[in-house]
Amino acid sequence: MVAARLSIHITSMFDSHCHLTADPFAEDLGPVLERARIAGLDGLVCIASNPEDAREALAVARDHDGVWCTAGLHPHEAADARDGWLEDLAALLAEPEVVAVGECGLEFHYDVGPKDRQLEVLHHQIRLAESTDLPLVVHSRDADEEMIRLFEGLPEGVRGVLHCFTGGTALLEAALEADWFVSFSGIVTFKRFAGQELVRRVPDDRILVETDAPYLAPVPFRGKRNEPAHVVHTARAVAAMRGEDEGRFAERVTRNARAFYRLPAR
Repeated sequence: MVAARLSIHITSMFDSHCHLTADPFAEDLGPVLERARIAGLDGLVCIASNPEDAREALAVARDHDGVWCTAGLHPHEAADARDGWLEDLAALLAEPEVVAVGECGLEFHYDVGPKDRQLEVLHHQIRLAESTDLPLVVHSRDADEEMIRLFEGLPEGVRGVLHCFTGGTALLEAALEADWFVSFSGIVTFKRFAGQELVRRVPDDRILVETDAPYLAPVPFRGKRNEPAHVVHTARAVAAMRGEDEGRFAERVTRNARAFYRLPAR
């Protein structure tokens, strides 16, 4: 399949959060990245879920221009983390292609392990972010109250993003008060999405878009494998909610992503 640009108005895009090491990309990562390029993407960040995954993400970043990666321990992995995981992450974070700590956070929707263990693992990664001066990529699902308390005690200067934001008003305000970024995924295109007002409340310089590929494909691809090229559909939906020109919005979120991850401007 040959990808075409979604619109002549979108000429620059950035997928701030995708999982290129996931099994659904094992057979055709090259074509996936080529479709992303054709769709207008000039960069993306491959998010890791554990140290082994981060090593694979690092290899992808080294093999492909315009790809960076992260290193972190996802809350789904917290309960079964093996000894030495924190030291492994610290070593990976020293690599120049690794631009953030994460994906880390709290998953309270599904029973993926004890909440206190998730909080412990997250606190360790907050300290890693503080010591490395790298931003956090945070997963928060049905954990608004706990995340708000974390913001209240967050060390000064720790930066981050709430990815695939589906939280409430109080969590959004806490994140913005901390000067964090907020990222929206293909969920904004779903009929059941009811967070349009929150999308509009995020300041121009703090909003990001993402795919979370291969998950959460936006309409018109819902139910199929997601991939970075589809981020343009999410950008179009968010721009419409905010009453903005889609081309200027795409350029802005591209600048925002590069600023968040401290990548060179293009």
